[in-house]
Amino acid sequence: MHAIIDRWSRLTARLAVLTPLALLLFRVFVALAFWRAGVVKWSDPSGTAYLFENEYHVPLLAPAVAAAVGMWTELVLPWFLALGLGTRVVAAVLFVYNIIAVISYPALWPNGLWHGLLGADFNDHKAWGLMLLALVALGAGQLSLDTLLRRVLARR
Repeated sequence: MHAIIDRWSRLTARLAVLTPLALLLFRVFVALAFWRAGVVKWSDPSGTAYLFENEYHVPLLAPAVAAAVGMWTELVLPWFLALGLGTRVVAAVLFVYNIIAVISYPALWPNGLWHGLLGADFNDHKAWGLMLLALVALGAGQLSLDTLLRRVLARR
């Protein structure tokens, strides 16, 4: 039994070298998704205004304010996420932003919010949320500006 546990430990240690790559891929995948959404909002201001006035129901914000905050969130924060700068904070903000996006757009859950959470109505948002949650919990990983800055500051 000891030999099996020892082999299992060695295997999992070898697989752990994939963690930095996985975290980098999470960061880039989510960053691209949000950045593309921001570019769409930027390139079509009247369409964006229409969506926030008629389709998206963002709580507590006027439609014009919600559109501006949404667009700038999607244009700026993905760069920080992709580069791995302030990753835990940026991922936490985008995690909450993602939840607000889901709640604010009822078309994502035509059969009710709870059915949508369990069904396939908004799988992209669920995947992004899980990746962002992993980044909040684990940080950016070794392939990031967070790690580079930490090393530089540790030398001083």
